[in-house]
Amino acid sequence: MTRTQAVTELMDRNKEEVEARIAYGIEAHRKGSFCLRLMDESGVPAAGVRVKIEQIGHEFQHGANLFMLDQHETAEKKQKYRAAFAECFNLATLPFYWDTLEPEEGNPRFGAESSFVYRRPPVDPCLAYCRENGIAPKAHCLNYDHFTPAWLLGADVAEIKRRLAGRFEILAKRYRDEINCWEVVNELLCHNGATAFYNDPEILEWSFRMAERYFPRNELMINESNWHIFSRKNGGSLDLGNRNPYYMLVERALHHGARIDSIGMQFHLFFKKELEGKNKAFYDFSAVYRILDQFALLGKPLQITEVTVPAYDNTAEDYALQAEILRRLLRIWFSHPAIEGVVYWNLVDGYAYQAEPGDMTAGENYYRGGLLDFDLNPKPAYRAMADLFQKEWHTALSGESGADGTLQFRGFYGRYRVTLEQNGVQKEEILDFKKTGGHTRQLQF
Repeated sequence: MTRTQAVTELMDRNKEEVEARIAYGIEAHRKGSFCLRLMDESGVPAAGVRVKIEQIGHEFQHGANLFMLDQHETAEKKQKYRAAFAECFNLATLPFYWDTLEPEEGNPRFGAESSFVYRRPPVDPCLAYCRENGIAPKAHCLNYDHFTPAWLLGADVAEIKRRLAGRFEILAKRYRDEINCWEVVNELLCHNGATAFYNDPEILEWSFRMAERYFPRNELMINESNWHIFSRKNGGSLDLGNRNPYYMLVERALHHGARIDSIGMQFHLFFKKELEGKNKAFYDFSAVYRILDQFALLGKPLQITEVTVPAYDNTAEDYALQAEILRRLLRIWFSHPAIEGVVYWNLVDGYAYQAEPGDMTAGENYYRGGLLDFDLNPKPAYRAMADLFQKEWHTALSGESGADGTLQFRGFYGRYRVTLEQNGVQKEEILDFKKTGGHTRQLQF
C-alpha cells in the first residue's frame, strides 16, 4: 500500500458523515442571505438597475506566520515571499518572542533599523507590510516562558512578574491600537519551563489579569500544542470530552476569572514519516469534530493557530497528498461554527525552526511543511488553500433590481465590490456583509 493509499484510508473513516457535516456547516455558518435596496435621489425605489456583485475578501481569517518577511538571501526571494503571502492570506502572525524582541535589556527590536535575527523580523516593518496589503496582524506571544531573554533567566518570580508587567505595558502603548488579537500565554502544557515562574500555579491567571489591564479592548487568546488537544505524542487520541487536558486548563482558568476571549489550538503534524500510521488520531475527522464541539461548549471562539501538514519529500505524490490533507482539514475548520480563523505556520520549505536555511534534514525543515518550495514556487498545497478561499468559497453574480428596488442574494460573509449601472451611468460601492449585524444595505443611485 502506498503512503497516499494508507493516509486516504485513514481520512475516509466516516467519510459520509463528515462530508454531510461539512456541507451543512459551510452553508449554515459561513454564508448569509443579503439584500441590496436601491433608491434614487428622491427616495423612490430604483428598478431595473443592473447589479454586479463580486466578493473581494473573507470575514473568516486565514493566514500564516510572517517570520520570513524580508529575511531571504536574495531580493527575488524576498519579493516572491511578499507577493505570495498577500495573494493568499488576510491574517499574519507577528513574532513577539521576548528573547529576540529584546535580546539586550532595554533595547527592543521594534524598528526597521534593528539588528538582523533569523526568522524574527522587527515588528514595525511587519505592520507596515500588513497595512499595505489589508492584512490583519496578530501578536505571538506576550508571555511565552520558553523564550524568556537570557538576561532574565535565573530571576525570582517577583522579579519576573515585574519585568513582564513592564513588557506588557510597553507593547500595549506602542501596538494595542493596531494589533487586535494578542496571544497571552502559549504552550503551558508543553515544556519544563525556562524560569521559576513557569511552575507557579498563578502563571496563567496572572498573565491574563495583566493582559486585561493593559489591553482592555483587545482580543486576548490562550494557545496550546496539538499534543495536548488532538493527540498524545504516543499516538493516543485526546477525544476525551471534558477530560481533555487543555479543555480542563481553560475551563479552570475561566472559572478563576481569567478573561480568555478566544482559544487557540495548534495542529502541527510533527511526526516522522514512518510514524504516520501511529498518529492516526489526526486523521480521524469525526474525532476532530467532537473535540472542536467540546471546546465550543466553553462559549469562546476557536482559532487553529499553527498548522503544519508535512510533505516529507519533494515528489509529486508527496506534494499532492499534502494538498489533499490540507484541503480536507480546511473544509472541516471552515465549516465549524466556533472557529474564527486558521493560521498555516511556515509558508516556505527550508526556513523553519531549529534548522539552517535549506538544511532539509534538521528541525522543522525535515517535514517540508511549507506551501511554497525552497525556491518560493507554489506547491499544490498553496493552490489548494488559495482556491478554496478564492474560488470554491467565493460569491460572484449579476442581476437586476426589481420593481421595489431590491436585489437579494446569498453569499459568503466578507467584503464585496458592488457595481451599479443604468442608462450609461455607473457607480461602485465597497460593502461588508458580516455574520453579525444587518444584512440589508441601502444604496442611492
